[in-house]
Amino acid sequence: MQRNLTAYRVMATIVGVLLVVLCLIGVPLANFDGSPMWGVFDSTPMWVTPGSDAQNAGELITTYLGVAHGWLYMIFLLSAFLLSRRARWDLPFTLVTLLCGTVPLLSFWAEHRATKRVRAEHPELH
Repeated sequence: MQRNLTAYRVMATIVGVLLVVLCLIGVPLANFDGSPMWGVFDSTPMWVTPGSDAQNAGELITTYLGVAHGWLYMIFLLSAFLLSRRARWDLPFTLVTLLCGTVPLLSFWAEHRATKRVRAEHPELH
């Protein structure tokens, strides 16, 4: 059980940090140049100059960290699912834990909640 918990916690932290960097740094730098975005917004805030070093950095972040986050997220889902089966979580708790991994910052709360539950139900892990 300790191995499952550790794998889950490591993956939750890595995926959570990457998601925060992507959403709070990469996407604004890459896209907030005053142009339309994703065919949804007529214009974005003008935070960076098109073609600037900042926008290029945002493009690199979203491209490379985005791909890494996608692959690592799959590993996160697997580790969370394996922990849920090993710890015998009910379906609602499992689903909330998996879904919270998709929301920036909320993933950290879900990891704390899951760790607290596992340690409470399995005192031998302390």
